[in-house]
Amino acid sequence: MTVEVFTAYGAVRGAREDGLAVFRGIPFARPPVGSLRFAAPEPPERWEGSRPAAAFGPAPPQSSALAPGMPQTTGDDWLTCNVWTPDPGAGGLPVMVWIYGGAYIIGHSSDPGYDGAVLSRGGGVVVVTFNYRVAMEGFGQIEGAPANRGLLDQVAALTWVHDNIAAFGGDPDNVTVFGESAGAGSIAALLAMPRASGLFHRAIAQSVPGTFFSPALADDVSAVIAAKAGVRPVRQALAEIPPARLMESVDAVAATMARYPQWGPVAMTPTPFSPVVDGDVLPRTPWAALAAGSARDIPLITGHNRDEYRLFIAMGGLLGKITDEQATTALCTFAPDPTAYRDAYPDARAETLYELVHSDWLFRMPTLHLAEAQAGAGGRVHLYELAWSANGLGACHALDIPLVWGNLAGGLADLLISDRTAAEQLSARIRPAWTGFATSDDPGWPAYEPSQRLTHIFDTSPTIAPYPEEASRRLWADHTFTALSLTR
Repeated sequence: MTVEVFTAYGAVRGAREDGLAVFRGIPFARPPVGSLRFAAPEPPERWEGSRPAAAFGPAPPQSSALAPGMPQTTGDDWLTCNVWTPDPGAGGLPVMVWIYGGAYIIGHSSDPGYDGAVLSRGGGVVVVTFNYRVAMEGFGQIEGAPANRGLLDQVAALTWVHDNIAAFGGDPDNVTVFGESAGAGSIAALLAMPRASGLFHRAIAQSVPGTFFSPALADDVSAVIAAKAGVRPVRQALAEIPPARLMESVDAVAATMARYPQWGPVAMTPTPFSPVVDGDVLPRTPWAALAAGSARDIPLITGHNRDEYRLFIAMGGLLGKITDEQATTALCTFAPDPTAYRDAYPDARAETLYELVHSDWLFRMPTLHLAEAQAGAGGRVHLYELAWSANGLGACHALDIPLVWGNLAGGLADLLISDRTAAEQLSARIRPAWTGFATSDDPGWPAYEPSQRLTHIFDTSPTIAPYPEEASRRLWADHTFTALSLTR
């Protein structure tokens, strides 16, 4: 059975699916190709008649550096969104807008793990997912092009939600953004961006990465990638290279990051992209912006997984193989004080130290510091840690995704979860916390504040306790997360 909704750009025709109305592949901006390649997103063109909204739009160009076999782009209409709603005629339903992760180099809203049916049906919320440009298309610093085009795509999608979601039963004045990893980094950026002001009213940032680039670092990365492609890093030259061929140059650089020591710690990460603190689109880092009160009026949930970096160690085939030399290099690269790390964790093996300092630098401490910046400015923030060990990878990066969405079969869930029954029980606690927050501001545990540091620890038996990673918190207490710089 089909269902029709009228947007500001024309009618869209979705379908009834198990009690929900579902719409896929709705344009929120024009295809960013041709004269619009590397440009800020433009509003979509209006259409006549009723546009079918049964299929997801094509994914933006995807890197294969992190996940071989990512879907290949089959069309130009990358900037589309998808809506799951209990009732388009209801009016006033809470809205949850997902921003996917993927190291700013991969990601697409057609991933089955982001199917919004379970969240929408169980929480009585309108769920929206959308595509945004990644890698060079979205985050490459290019002369003659605006910075942070991926973030501008997100603003365009949120603008579409503001202007159109009422037609799907949603309340444009009750919008919660939620996202993981690069999606959480994007949300942290949106909290600092004047362009995003008023477009959302709550935020959930899962595993916030600490990587934000200075313009000089971003310029150098783009120069290296453009040189691989045989052109200068300017819009006119790069726009002549087909996206798939440009991605080959991106992948070549991503596979050899250690060859570029001038990038500092970034050279030891799996991605050459992050949001750029350009002074315009993103005026300053999220930590500085939140500390100054940029998001004081936006309630926030943020948190991380206990064993964040173990997934990346496994992906690199290094589980059980980390040497003391590798641990020492990691400590010297990332730790505020390498000696203090060894003193704080005197019984830790080399692999444990390696994992801890990567986890702390990349996800755990940036997330904690974001919470502290929000609380310090008088804003409300609720902190959590996912501590449930799903399998040999522990509470690793991305384990929260299937638990939040309730999609516990296939894809990432099959990779990370072995005990489906325990996962279902934990997901049944996490999902109402997220949708309850989107509905009423209340996730079900107290706000974080510096004197007690109360944290919801999601595990087989959930608890509320002071922040559990106290040794790391102390090691990083005086550290400031700033835009990463070029080292030469």
